[in-house]
Amino acid sequence: MKSFLKQNVSPESLITLFSQAPVAMCLLIGKDFIIQNANPQILELWGRDSSVLGKPLFEALPEVKSQGFVEIFDNVYKKGEIFNGSKLSIFLEKFGNLEEHFFDFIYSPVYNDEKKIIGVSVVATEVTDQVISERKLKESEYRFEDLIRNSDYSTAIYRTDELYVELANDLMLKTWGKDSSVIGLKLEDALPELEGQPFIGILKDIFKTGKPYTATEDRVNLVVDGKLQTYYFNFSYKPLKNANGEVYAIHNMAVDVTDLVIARKEIQKREEKFRDLADSMPQFVWTCDQYGEMNYMNDNWYRFTGFDKNEKPSEGFKRVINPEVHAKVEDVWAESVKTGKPFEMEYQFKDPNNPDVYRWFLGRAVPTFDDNGEVSQWIGTFTDIDDFKQLQTQKDNFLGIASHELKTPLTSLKIYTQFIEKNLIKQNDLKNAKVAKKMDDQIDLLTVLISDLLDVTKIQNGKIQLNESEFDFDKLAEETVAEQQMNSRHKITLNTSHIGKIYADRHRIYQVMSNLISNAIKYSPDADEVVVSTELKDNTVEFSVKDFGIGIPADKQKKVFEQYYRVSGSKEHTFPGLGLGLYISSEIIKRSGGRIFVLSEEGKGSNFCFQVPKVKTYIKNA
Repeated sequence: MKSFLKQNVSPESLITLFSQAPVAMCLLIGKDFIIQNANPQILELWGRDSSVLGKPLFEALPEVKSQGFVEIFDNVYKKGEIFNGSKLSIFLEKFGNLEEHFFDFIYSPVYNDEKKIIGVSVVATEVTDQVISERKLKESEYRFEDLIRNSDYSTAIYRTDELYVELANDLMLKTWGKDSSVIGLKLEDALPELEGQPFIGILKDIFKTGKPYTATEDRVNLVVDGKLQTYYFNFSYKPLKNANGEVYAIHNMAVDVTDLVIARKEIQKREEKFRDLADSMPQFVWTCDQYGEMNYMNDNWYRFTGFDKNEKPSEGFKRVINPEVHAKVEDVWAESVKTGKPFEMEYQFKDPNNPDVYRWFLGRAVPTFDDNGEVSQWIGTFTDIDDFKQLQTQKDNFLGIASHELKTPLTSLKIYTQFIEKNLIKQNDLKNAKVAKKMDDQIDLLTVLISDLLDVTKIQNGKIQLNESEFDFDKLAEETVAEQQMNSRHKITLNTSHIGKIYADRHRIYQVMSNLISNAIKYSPDADEVVVSTELKDNTVEFSVKDFGIGIPADKQKKVFEQYYRVSGSKEHTFPGLGLGLYISSEIIKRSGGRIFVLSEEGKGSNFCFQVPKVKTYIKNA
């Protein structure tokens, strides 16, 4: 072969072949490593031109001398050792900048005919771009791994279709109930309890199809703390693909929603119990969301109305309620929703058996609150009170008739009693005359009670009328106090400012004044004073009566103006009456365009007040 090359290949041909080789090559001669030949490729790698030919290597490239190459070349030249470098880092000065480059190269000894080493041949390939890419890839992998380890979610990576656990963060290991020893194992070996569950099969299918898989609140059985337990997860399996689009791994991310699912199931059980209870009740039971939108009606409602359960409950409600009161009901309901206060109101629904007839129902609703004190929903009922309303009407009619019929014999009885009293006085039978006077007083009390009953029936039937006119309010207050003082041991003090004339029903205002003063006397049996005050505030007249008696508990103060309400407790028997006076007074003041209220503290007395306009607006405009 050597003889063939000597005879057939010229040195010029070898130099041409050398210079045109696709790899960087050079020939270094002698112990000073003189650059005998260097093809364009290696000159470009060095960042030099052909002027370096004939110069020692370390003179042409002085920056590499301190990078360990002297020793490497000496070993090749002196010992004949071939040196292979892979991705070796070399700093070269190119265009005035010292830059790091990476090379794969071979340094081989060059022999003469006597097999003596006369130089070193260099073959090099620059792999700088490859190394930088590998570095970036590695950095990316490190960042990805760090991201997984520090993720707020349970995360794992499975490699190949054998599903080797390449990576699992602490949260995932905790989720599995395992430690880091499972990393590197097949998933089916790491979590043997997955046998019989669909997850291994799903993961292997992803390697075949390349399609991701997600699940919400999926059930998983895992051995945690030595026990097989049931958990629920929101999770995803996402394929990781290489440059060829092939799946090489699967990224698994999971969120434990076990507590949420269990809580919701518990709520569902409670709701089912609530609905069962609601469906068994004779009332119509309903619920609304926090915004007041009706979202549930019990079965009894649908049996009564015959409506479709798929229809919005609020739409059915609108169809059956008396249209004349619908707007008012909506206003009262909106106020309850706004304030969070309980709702209560009477209204009429169409009778499904007779669409021309309306039945009375009592609507009630109370809010329920969340942990932050915000309304979470409303629970309400509609109770059929039509029979009760009819009985109440019959009662009112009876009371009206009975009271009216009783007035005539009472009037006659009073006349006869007064006649007897006068005759006994003429006969100087003062003892029996006093008895007749007591009979007359009792007739007066009975007359007041009957008048109250008549007033109540008038109020219930909307027939109470106010005969309004101008009168002197100060004079009426003085007369009322003087009249009450005549029949009371209490000292009644009147503190008045000048009110002047007002426009109202004089008789009805007197009725209210008398009732408040007599109540103050009645409910302060151990006191000896009652204070009456009047005051003008802009166009509002205020009349107040303060006593120093038993007072009213805070939870009962709103009830004192209700019909038939009386003081309850150990002293009830000491305070006679029907419980109608304050109710009638309240209705009179309301119809007069004013308001009535009480300020009280139990054991320290009460202050009852009413306010009415001095001059009504429509009078001013007349």
